[in-house]
Amino acid sequence: MNTCRVRFAPSPTGIMHIGNVRTALLNYLFALKNKGTFILRVEDTDQDRNIDPQVSIFNHLTWLDLNYQEGPIVGGSFGPYFQSQRHEIYQKHLVQLQELQSVYRCFCTQEQLEIKRNRQIALKNPPRYDKTCTKLSATDIAAKLESQTPFFWRMKIDETQTISFKDLGHGTLNFDLKNFSDFAITRTDGSFTFMFANCIDDITMQISHILRGEDHLTNTVGQLTIMRALNHQFPTFWHLPILCNVTGKKLSKRDQGFSLEDLKNEGFLPQAILNYLGIIGGSFEKEILTIEELAQAYNFDNMHTASQIKYDVEKMKWVNHKWIAQTPIHELVQLCKPFLAQHYDITELLDEKLAILIGSVQTDIVILQDVCTLLAFYFVKPTITQDQIDAAIADQSTSQSIAKILKDHADESNFTDFFNAAKKDAVTQGIALKDFFAYVRLMITGSPKGLGIAELEKCLGFEEIKQRICK
Repeated sequence: MNTCRVRFAPSPTGIMHIGNVRTALLNYLFALKNKGTFILRVEDTDQDRNIDPQVSIFNHLTWLDLNYQEGPIVGGSFGPYFQSQRHEIYQKHLVQLQELQSVYRCFCTQEQLEIKRNRQIALKNPPRYDKTCTKLSATDIAAKLESQTPFFWRMKIDETQTISFKDLGHGTLNFDLKNFSDFAITRTDGSFTFMFANCIDDITMQISHILRGEDHLTNTVGQLTIMRALNHQFPTFWHLPILCNVTGKKLSKRDQGFSLEDLKNEGFLPQAILNYLGIIGGSFEKEILTIEELAQAYNFDNMHTASQIKYDVEKMKWVNHKWIAQTPIHELVQLCKPFLAQHYDITELLDEKLAILIGSVQTDIVILQDVCTLLAFYFVKPTITQDQIDAAIADQSTSQSIAKILKDHADESNFTDFFNAAKKDAVTQGIALKDFFAYVRLMITGSPKGLGIAELEKCLGFEEIKQRICK
């Protein structure tokens, strides 16, 4: 296959988690690097567990700016792109396998299979199907069909053969088929299993490279037996290391940062999430990278072979902090607005004033929701304790002198006259201007550092400033 075609094939049966995002990202980067096609395919055959894919998949990919060239909504030449709409395609390939005598009917019930499985485990043997139904005569099969005994189709595994395929992370992998069992490709209701549908989709959509989690490695052998039977060229694989938490355990819903929606709601930027997921498990000279830079930095001919990679939310926060710090202020204002609106009434707050406020704390924002705490002083008058004053200005007599100076000039008619007169008196009395400014900021904002005094006056107004520092 000369054309690069990759696919992201999620199931809409749960939340979009960080492992899904990394799989989508690496497929996207691979297509970008190789001038290929990035395809979205929705594996929605488990109708009992499906949730609305519009929420779980499309909206999240749009938010992440991982735009697919083929798939639902945008279309393409290899659709439909929902598995639930591809039954006829699967049926056609099942008929081909029947004609090739590569499959057979299995009439065993789940109860019978469970008994066999438990017996094998008790004997310390690998739990594999014992090929009972391959021994049925044509007469036996006809009788069972006549009596409408439920059955499903199994794929024949030739135990004398081996399967070899190329994996970008592991090199050439070889598997002895004597260690594998004939597997189901349909259910008794006539629907098709994940193993079969996934494989037929990859064949008919002409997928050249399959990038998916290490946990799918055992599926690969079975799917390649189907491809071999249908005389289809094997794609190249990359079985991605599984993400685990900092303790080394596989990520679960209980781990912080597992859900993409949770990360979005906390205020992680999509660029930062993708940047972090792109660099973990690798070595990069520069760590803050755009999608295009990530694609260029990846060497897909020399990939990581670890079975798992640690996912560290604290490191992702650092990456997010860097992205926020370099975000243009007019963009950051729009990003922060929804978070501020959850806590404060900002309906009458102009973007110009927000830009001053947010710009003053931009380098302190780690995740967007931090802006609510950092700018709380604007919406809620801070209560200042003597301990806070003493922590900012070591000499208590100095802070008391500053307080008196400010009160002495409270009758000034405008901010410029008030502040210049107070500052002049402070200098005359030998008070260090750093202490003077620290005290004024502390009384206005609750912190001795931050916005310039003139900017604070622009945001809060002279009367509010006086109320806070001349009390």
